[in-house]
Amino acid sequence: MMKKISIVLKPKIVDDFKETVPSLIAWLIKKKKIVQFLEIERDRFKKLYKVIPKEIVFIDETTLHRASDLIISLGGDGTLIGVSRNAGSKTPPVFGINMGRLGFITEFSKDNYFADLEKCLKGSYSTSKVNLFNIEIRGSGKTVLKKLFMNDAVIGRGDISRMFCLKISSQDEHIYNLIGDGLIISSPVGSTAYSLSAGGPIIHPHVNSMVLTPICPHSLASRPVVIPDKFSLTIQTKDNDGPLTLTLDGQEVEIICAEDTVVITRSTRAVKLIKNPARRYFNTLQEKFTLGTREA
Repeated sequence: MMKKISIVLKPKIVDDFKETVPSLIAWLIKKKKIVQFLEIERDRFKKLYKVIPKEIVFIDETTLHRASDLIISLGGDGTLIGVSRNAGSKTPPVFGINMGRLGFITEFSKDNYFADLEKCLKGSYSTSKVNLFNIEIRGSGKTVLKKLFMNDAVIGRGDISRMFCLKISSQDEHIYNLIGDGLIISSPVGSTAYSLSAGGPIIHPHVNSMVLTPICPHSLASRPVVIPDKFSLTIQTKDNDGPLTLTLDGQEVEIICAEDTVVITRSTRAVKLIKNPARRYFNTLQEKFTLGTREA
């Protein structure tokens, strides 16, 4: 039974929250649910309420997944990705409500979700499993960073726009030396984001894969490559290219030093996204990206 319902909000204040958040809270309280928000939202709540309802509980972000029976992501794709990237070994399903315009992986509309949410609370729902990916930076013979990503990892420059070289291999087999402005390593879910804009393919979420999409490659031989996600991907930097940046899901930035090695593998962790029974994948592509709408 779903008793503890945690709601994660889009970081920036959205006018729609003034109506959406109080109505959602009131609806959940009426159903005798424990409504939880992140501790960092306490100050923002003072702008939504003169007196914060006593039924609201504020919890630390580190306890979000293990202290919840359901997580409601109220924002856009970025909000949902941020919630999902921090999934633990045991994490509750995530109900994504789109407060923005595109909302490709957030399944439900802010204008029409209560009926589906009620079914969900009663246990009538299905989920799609989305694997996360491990990424490690190794330097001087040791691991200096371990992180997770859901959508994509991007290696590029953080300062001057100048080409650099990456040596890319998988399963001890050399793929190519990429000279260009960077590289996008994308999950199937993330294939419709930055990777697609850079010329990468659309990958169906059920295809277990990783997509390597070069950014402005200097050679026509460096093309997008799709590999099985059970493979390990290794990316080596050169000593004369200086520090590079590693951006995870467009939300976290790390530094890659010269001669560091980046290793990417599929994680054992995954997130369960509650599916909207009224949505279909290719219909969503047509709706969001106008794919295939031109008649022959």
